Amino acid sequence: MDSVALAVTDGMLQFELSVAHEVFGSAPAAVPGPWYELSVCGPGAVRFGRFALEPDHGLDRLADAATVIVPGWADVDADPPSDLVDAVRAAHEAGARVVSLCTGAFVLAAAGLLDGWRATTHWAHTAELAARYPRVTVDPDVLYVDNGSVLTSAGKAAEMDLCLHLVRLDRGSSVANAVARRLVVPPHRDGGQAQFVTTPVPAPDNHPLAELFPWALSRLDQPLTVEDLARQARMSSRHLGRHFRSVTGTTPLQWLLAQRIRHAQELLETTGDSVDRIAEATGMGTATTLRRHFSRTVGVPPDTYRRTFRARTHGA
Repeated sequence: MDSVALAVTDGMLQFELSVAHEVFGSAPAAVPGPWYELSVCGPGAVRFGRFALEPDHGLDRLADAATVIVPGWADVDADPPSDLVDAVRAAHEAGARVVSLCTGAFVLAAAGLLDGWRATTHWAHTAELAARYPRVTVDPDVLYVDNGSVLTSAGKAAEMDLCLHLVRLDRGSSVANAVARRLVVPPHRDGGQAQFVTTPVPAPDNHPLAELFPWALSRLDQPLTVEDLARQARMSSRHLGRHFRSVTGTTPLQWLLAQRIRHAQELLETTGDSVDRIAEATGMGTATTLRRHFSRTVGVPPDTYRRTFRARTHGA
């Protein structure tokens, strides 16, 4: 069973704590088998906003966890608590995957875990993070950054994106999608997507592409083009591109490719179909094309991905 520890301290942000607890604290009903073993670790009773919390363990227990998550806290002008910084550093040295949500990145930076790496935090605090920790390459324009054993996210909704990304890495796309359905959130937004879009994202059922998305998702096996999407949406290709950028933060073709890759992941996890058959079902055409796009996007070939997640499903 994967162990996840939340590192808490006085003044932390309750939303960030709640996001991590919701994702890793309980499995959706559709997911069989054991879920994550979640613990809360802190230096004694802590206060945040109007609430108080009694942690399960002291900060020294962070070093026993497979994944340590550091929620953000409100006072970014103050130095992070030294006991928290030391415990997070020790956990990483012990082999833990360390994750920050929002301004939790300041703790990771203080621990030296971000030196020489790309990182992000809430867009309102990226300039301060860069100024205080010049050895960190701060990217203000992404939702989250995955450096393998160290991951950082932007604020609020991006924190959910990173938590679902972790579930996807650990349990596969279909399980991450089940978690997203339970929480009624989008199943996947790529970490490289802009965290701040100047045009507000409309409500899910109240934007010009609301009917187009399900139409396209039901036809991923077909060779859809931008012109096909524009025709279905009853707008010009240029107009369609502007709407896609405002709603999704990406282009129509990039969005379509992401949906094809995600569908391929689900089929690799849940069926015994050949890579050729999956290439047809996802509109990739040939196994060669699927392997090229899949490897570039996911980081491993389809066959390796299938072996990895089948082994995890069967407890290997």
